[in-house]
Amino acid sequence: MNKITQLFNIKYPIIQGGMIWNSGYKLASAVSNSGGLGLIGAGSMYPDVLREHIQKCKKATDKPFGVNVPMLYPNIEEILKIIIEEGVKIVFTSAGNPKTWTSYLKEKRITVVHVVSSSKFALKAQEAGVDAVVVEGFEAGGHNGREETTTLTLIPMVKEQISIPLIAAGGIATGKAMLAVMILGADGVQIGSRFAASIESSSHENFKNKILETKEGDTQLTLKELAPVRLIKNKFFEDIQQLYAKCATKEELKELLGRARAKRGMFEGDMIEGELEIGQVAGLIHEIKSVNEIINDLISEFEISKNDLKRISF
Repeated sequence: MNKITQLFNIKYPIIQGGMIWNSGYKLASAVSNSGGLGLIGAGSMYPDVLREHIQKCKKATDKPFGVNVPMLYPNIEEILKIIIEEGVKIVFTSAGNPKTWTSYLKEKRITVVHVVSSSKFALKAQEAGVDAVVVEGFEAGGHNGREETTTLTLIPMVKEQISIPLIAAGGIATGKAMLAVMILGADGVQIGSRFAASIESSSHENFKNKILETKEGDTQLTLKELAPVRLIKNKFFEDIQQLYAKCATKEELKELLGRARAKRGMFEGDMIEGELEIGQVAGLIHEIKSVNEIINDLISEFEISKNDLKRISF
């Protein structure tokens, strides 16, 4: 047992990212049933939809699972009320100040983990009383840190500063990458993109197939004025770049983004006008697989790579 498997009472220190429009109960329960920790992504769910997914997840697995809650969510009080009423024991928070809700959740005997992109925010999360932090490099898909610090440099820098368990995220889709970040000081990993391209992911088939087509250099961090997000370069992305070329204001960028752009892309399958969030590691994903296959591949490669290290010499 390591710190993460002990904290969550799971077999492997693998946590599935609570990605919007991808992380429904089918994905979360499949990850939990395969020995990891599945997370339901509350960021793309109305409160009643979240309650339904939690209830279905409880029926689909008897293993631990959690809910990922972006703290900028407009109905956050209602969301947390549902989480408590449904007896969810693990909450991952992101995109906000961990001090706001951590003590409240801890009083309810909920394990709290906060997602950060820098040492500064990792320390703030530790001071707020979280049980662990997810430290995410800017290779990651979706919303991201403004600092653009890569996972390889971020993990050891945060490790120097904190005493609570550290979960690495950003650019991890293989057993080799999992081993690399654990050598650098991570206690476990959070994986998003690889699980987005799974059979159980709730995203549209068009999006899953687009992930397989995505090569090195096909994603980029943009919209820093609003909230930095890594997107696949499609027509919508090019429209953003054209606005930037005209020195667009924040208001003009907001107007172009509009509402439900991510839903349109990842959930409804519009690969032209939709917002398509995926990590740089998509270039290493070549096949849509079941969650069980993905986790077995990760662990198998991890163990083989660990043994290979003994044979490396110079």
